[in-house]
Amino acid sequence: MIEASQAHPAAIEARAVTKIYRAGESRVAALDRIDLAVRAGEVVLLMGPSGSGKTTLLSVLGCILRPTSGEVYVEGRLASGLRERELARLRLSHIGFVFQSYNLFPTLRAAENVMVALDLKGVRGDAAARAARDALDMVGLSDKQNVLPEDLSGGQKQRLAIARALALGPRIVLADEPTAALDSVNGRLVISLMRDLAKSQGRAVIIVSHDNRILEFADRIVHIEDGKIAERGAALAGTPLSS
Repeated sequence: MIEASQAHPAAIEARAVTKIYRAGESRVAALDRIDLAVRAGEVVLLMGPSGSGKTTLLSVLGCILRPTSGEVYVEGRLASGLRERELARLRLSHIGFVFQSYNLFPTLRAAENVMVALDLKGVRGDAAARAARDALDMVGLSDKQNVLPEDLSGGQKQRLAIARALALGPRIVLADEPTAALDSVNGRLVISLMRDLAKSQGRAVIIVSHDNRILEFADRIVHIEDGKIAERGAALAGTPLSS
């Protein structure tokens, strides 16, 4: 397990997390006593074969799925025992999600797509418009505020999805296969952006991916097989961490 010191506490942490799915009398352990701690400013890449438990782990860390056993801590707060309403507030306050499918509203312009997320947090009107402009500028889309998603390239759509996630000011960003639908150039641009945001703004970033092209952007690579952490290592961009 990666231990978080008092000087560098974990932004998000799983302790002995197990997730079991039941179908009739069958039990399948999608996660088996996973320990993982990710600090602010760190980029961690979760890799492994299909069905290994990567996306399940991301969903448990993001408080979308509850673990069968074990504990999840978000910014030092125990999340795994919270009620659904409290979990929703925790996600909204601390966690931003980026998905492979973008999940954009096709009839809303770029700035409006960002403002929809802000509305969930009670930010509306001029304040929302300013926050949307700032988020779009952060990802290099300041000139695309009034453009519909259908008129954006794949890389621009993914950057818009990142802007929407970042507009809420999360300290933790969870991304599920964010480069899967992108060519190599746009894939590297998107991951480079996420790494820059982690380093410049102190966000903890966890990325699930099969994409070997982005290995160099991670501080750590965590390999998962059969619901267990099989291997941990430092990527080319990072330095070895104690484990």
